[in-house]
Amino acid sequence: MPLTGKIAVVTGSSKGIGFAIAKEFAENNDAIVIVCSRNLKQAQIAADKIKGNVFADELDVTDDMSVNKFINRILYDHNRIDILVNNSGYQFDRNIWYKKFHEGTIEELQRIIEVDLKGSVRLSRAVIPIMLQNANTDCKKENKGGVIVNISSTPAIAGYTEGSPYNITKAANIALTKCIAKEYATNNIRAYTLALGSIATLGTIESMTQEERYSAAQESSMKRWGKPEEVAKVAACIADNSFSFATGNTIVIDGGTILL
Repeated sequence: MPLTGKIAVVTGSSKGIGFAIAKEFAENNDAIVIVCSRNLKQAQIAADKIKGNVFADELDVTDDMSVNKFINRILYDHNRIDILVNNSGYQFDRNIWYKKFHEGTIEELQRIIEVDLKGSVRLSRAVIPIMLQNANTDCKKENKGGVIVNISSTPAIAGYTEGSPYNITKAANIALTKCIAKEYATNNIRAYTLALGSIATLGTIESMTQEERYSAAQESSMKRWGKPEEVAKVAACIADNSFSFATGNTIVIDGGTILL
């Protein structure tokens, strides 16, 4: 299988898109997957639902100490990290999303940045030295370096009339991917962004009215919501070495809404 034996960390993977990615990596690609959540019990419940080599661990991406302890545990247990998916994101908040740009507060923006951007930066900075060591010491060509996947959104590319704090933060994640891709390409560390459209996670669907759900589905050329499993398939594909001559790309998964 494409990811056999690879150690994959998927943040925010106790539910939603992160859970689907962890499941795809473990069950269909034979990766060794670390399911992460701020709540260890939730992480364990999620891990128990996935077949294969799956381990639960506690991680708060907003806390430096939590990140450091988490990384040390992974290295102690598995000795390496080959794939990082920065999926943790601030929960959808209607009170923030539907505010006009000038009505929002710095505090609201900061709360989202702390998880979506700073969380991704913290994990990437912690994992890159490990991936550099992989590149320098591993004699197996297929295991050298590593892959980092950041999660963004299509409004971060095209703009949108709502959700400016989320969109500003997700646009920064695209820049983060480019920085990593440019700086570490010669070390065989690849980075990608997945820019997502309307993906039908339980949290998103339940936060919207029926009219809002229908309206969101009509935005795409396919006139439907995407499935978390469809995002997971793309994540597994780019984590594989068959993508070895592509890096820094923003891959749009939105049913044909944004055409680049």
